[in-house]
Amino acid sequence: MKVRATTLAVCFVLIIAVAASAMLLVAQAPAGRGAAPAAAAPQAGRGAAAPAAAQGRGAAPTAGQAIPRTADGKPDFSGIWQVLDNSLDGGIEPHAASWGVHGGQGAIIDTPDGMVPYKPEAVAKRQANYKNRANDPVAHCWKPGVPRINYIPFPLQITQAPKMIQMDYEFVHSYRSVYLNDSKHLEGIDFFNGDSRAKWDGDTLVVDVANINDDPTRPTWLDASGNYHSDALHVEERYTFNGPNMITYRARLTDTKVYRQPFTIEVTLYRHMEKNFRLMDYECQVFKEKLTREGKADRLRIVENN
Repeated sequence: MKVRATTLAVCFVLIIAVAASAMLLVAQAPAGRGAAPAAAAPQAGRGAAAPAAAQGRGAAPTAGQAIPRTADGKPDFSGIWQVLDNSLDGGIEPHAASWGVHGGQGAIIDTPDGMVPYKPEAVAKRQANYKNRANDPVAHCWKPGVPRINYIPFPLQITQAPKMIQMDYEFVHSYRSVYLNDSKHLEGIDFFNGDSRAKWDGDTLVVDVANINDDPTRPTWLDASGNYHSDALHVEERYTFNGPNMITYRARLTDTKVYRQPFTIEVTLYRHMEKNFRLMDYECQVFKEKLTREGKADRLRIVENN
């Protein structure tokens, strides 16, 4: 009996030792598919943010993640960005869904009711625009203007250099050159997307946008609901990182002809993280209501006079 007890005890010890060895080998083996990887030490310098694959599209940044920076230490906004809330293009004020407009909570952050502070004499035109919102200038392939060009449902690409930042937009090949060279606004010339001159306020890029064209035959609305401005519009944009893959975009609008007071809109721009994501050629057909298919072919012909 003593021999059997001793044998059983030895076997029990061997079983425990084998199990412990197996557990040790599993712990030391590299993580397999679906297994959580071991925490990596943070890396200094540009790209110190967590890898894109670990964050996931639209994931909130964790505390302590560094924003990307250029060689001179400035925040690096290079990348492809887009607003994901398509209701903002439909209306920057809180609004219910209506024909051609997604419902949404709006984007104005510094008026009591979240509404555009129109002067009394400017309200009638706003109401007329809303009634005729099928004539939204963007629906006719015209330039969206600033600030709307940053929250229409199309991506934009930022390319950054020390003295200039280029912003290219997928919608109708629009672009903006933002100058960081202490230069002044041009005189006697207007642009649909304005003339942009910038400076740094700490880690915030501040862009002063003036010389905004407001051709009455090709106006630039603030949204698809007909909120509008005059040729006196002045915009101050502020771009601030909110984590390595999100930008808080604010635009303060001043227009003494139309608004009682300045007001500010705020939206979030998200960095596209998809593999090989790029801007595409968006060819908006200005005369699409005048086109028809010619027979069974794919050719189009103008039928305006037919």
